Amino acid sequence: MPLPYLSQALAPLTCEVQAFNERGERLQIAIPAERALTIYLDKRELVTLMTLGAQPEWLVLGYLLNQRLLSSAQDIESITVDWDVGAAAVRSRAGVSDIEEKTAHRTVTTGCGQGSVFGGLMDEVDQIALPADGKITQTQLYSLVNTIRLKETTYKSAGSVHACAVFSLHGDLPEMLLFVEDVGRHNAIDTIAGWLAIQPQTFASLVFYTTGRLTSEMVIKSAQMGVAIVVSRSGMTQMGHQIAESVGLCAIGRATHQRFVCYTHAGRLIWQPGLVPST
Repeated sequence: MPLPYLSQALAPLTCEVQAFNERGERLQIAIPAERALTIYLDKRELVTLMTLGAQPEWLVLGYLLNQRLLSSAQDIESITVDWDVGAAAVRSRAGVSDIEEKTAHRTVTTGCGQGSVFGGLMDEVDQIALPADGKITQTQLYSLVNTIRLKETTYKSAGSVHACAVFSLHGDLPEMLLFVEDVGRHNAIDTIAGWLAIQPQTFASLVFYTTGRLTSEMVIKSAQMGVAIVVSRSGMTQMGHQIAESVGLCAIGRATHQRFVCYTHAGRLIWQPGLVPST
């Protein structure tokens, strides 16, 4: 079955505004361009996301998959984004027969801008099977963190956004496959999920990186993508820790320079103590 048609409604990531510095001097400064995007699935309004609008079609696709409203990209005929009306029109191939049941319960999440998760948060988690051979060396971890540090980003120029990235571990050094920034970390991971869903190839060894904290939703979404190793610049919540333990996910937080905390499944990390500088 063919992949869906996706419009390419990319929007500018920043805009210029006038502001004043600490000396009262007028200046032009860039700020993130936050936009409202309402998703309609077969003409049924689902939710409004606040987003930068960098890759809105991937965001919508990933959102629908992570919400388990659809099972694969092939279930969708088209996603058309129109910024003039702030809407994403999604047309499925065969409809969603149990959409009333799937959207009956909504949980307000910890996502920036108060996101929503449809259905039970823990539904189907115990059915996730992560690759047993997913491992990362300490050298690869340090290289990954350094790659993010050197990346030219909207955050560096305008601030106020979260970033997520997905890396492949084939070879000695990790390869960045996709880097996404958005006003919320959930939008960023949904965009990556949407991108992965339409790739012609599968990636056996993936690592997910986020600047945001590892909450239950972030861990579940990572696991749903088949990612066994997650790295965060921030920390981890209790429920995120509980779910990571149960599904076999290695969660590494507070990762900056050569410092980190491995919260769960440390057996997936190949330790190299000689790399740690003496204090």
